[in-house]
Amino acid sequence: MNILLIYPEYPDTFWSFKHVLRFISKKAAFPPLGLLTLASMLPEDWNKKLIDANTNDLDDKDILWADLVFISGMLVQKASAQDIIRRCKTLGRTVVAGGPLFTTHQEKFEGVDHFVLNEAEITLPLYLEDLKNGIPKPIYTSTERPDVTKTPVPLWNLVDLKNYAAMAVQYSRGCPFNCDFCDIIVMNGRIPRTKKPEQLTNELQSLYDVGWRGSVFIVDDNFIGNKTNVKQMLPYLIKWQKERNYPFKFFTEASTNLADDNELMQMMSLANFHKVFLGIETPNVESLKECGKLQNVKRNITDTVRIIHQNGMQVMGGFIVGFDSDTESIFETQIKFIQEIGVVTAMVGLLNALPQTRLWYRLKAEGRLVSDTSGENTDGTINFIPKIGKEKLVDGYKKILSTIYSPKQYYKRIEEFVKYYKPTVRSRISAEDLRAFMRSIWIIGILSKSRLLYWKLIMKTIFTKTKAFPIAVELAIFGIHFDRICSRVVRT
Repeated sequence: MNILLIYPEYPDTFWSFKHVLRFISKKAAFPPLGLLTLASMLPEDWNKKLIDANTNDLDDKDILWADLVFISGMLVQKASAQDIIRRCKTLGRTVVAGGPLFTTHQEKFEGVDHFVLNEAEITLPLYLEDLKNGIPKPIYTSTERPDVTKTPVPLWNLVDLKNYAAMAVQYSRGCPFNCDFCDIIVMNGRIPRTKKPEQLTNELQSLYDVGWRGSVFIVDDNFIGNKTNVKQMLPYLIKWQKERNYPFKFFTEASTNLADDNELMQMMSLANFHKVFLGIETPNVESLKECGKLQNVKRNITDTVRIIHQNGMQVMGGFIVGFDSDTESIFETQIKFIQEIGVVTAMVGLLNALPQTRLWYRLKAEGRLVSDTSGENTDGTINFIPKIGKEKLVDGYKKILSTIYSPKQYYKRIEEFVKYYKPTVRSRISAEDLRAFMRSIWIIGILSKSRLLYWKLIMKTIFTKTKAFPIAVELAIFGIHFDRICSRVVRT
């Protein structure tokens, strides 16, 4: 059997970094971890080829080569996935689809022969057995949560690692919290399931053996969802890193209660974690209660962010406007809040109702759902009727973006971050890093309208906090991408 695995193209989004990948000569931010893992679950004697539409063109000859075409993706990749399905069916190929996009949206796709939904460790073997017996069904679904300790190592050889800015691995699935707008518990449940420590280091060793060095994204829904297991795993990771002179630097997603556990933060720093994304959402306590983000209600977020910065990890934050409890004051409040806490990479989105979430069911019952969501909550669109009024909400949202990503406010946040940041990351300065810095001098330091702010940041960081210099340069470069994304949204 010839198996073609296809990963649809991402649109230009907040997290795509398309406008700055050229600084390090990369084509995409991350590889398609789900498809690479699924490839390991397929029979060994099948011929496998993977086309990531974000790094390579999909040719008709690739489709015609295949006996089966497997497609997986996220909601934001919907348009590209539909086009790929159409092309495959035009060429007479059997299409098998799975992953988050199809699990909650399979009714939106025509031309898919077989949906293998939910978690593949459960549903893929069912499909493969029926395929072997010549009786494959249209849909395979299950509410069973698989044991992730049996999940295989991804087949890294199916992609060219040089195309990517970072690699990706998974340690756990699921999140103990129950935010009403989040579809994580729909996909992966509320009980975090973790891999064994040796299993994770084995995956990292496989990356190391194929030559990868640099950033690794641990893609967990909430890396610290099961603190007990994480603390048992981290000593293994620290030892593995130390023995190999710290080939990887990690970033991940977590909840704000990370700041409450000094031991955990210190262990993560020793393992070479240097970034963590937090769902901060809003300074409006009533909105936090409304959406079930109770872990943030009685918390001083400014202190939370600074504590994590002081432990060597840069906080990237998610923020939302559009809750029923939000009033017209929320826009100025969010701006002041984001500037005060010093979160440079601030992903501010409009609230959207993702399929099958508690928010989605509530708004549907209230007759307030008006369309499907784009899956990209930073594109300035909403799929429900907000109590504040759509025009006020969108205008206020654009005001937030145009303010916090104006050069003056953006560089002010970098300085605020650098002030409290205590770098602990161990990493080599690569040739790519040096090229990126030199390009930043030309593109930002000479050609950009932000050149004075850039040079002020560069000189101040060199003389007052030299160890923070690499991250300061990186954030200055990221500012180009964020500015273009936000400018496009503001103009629409």
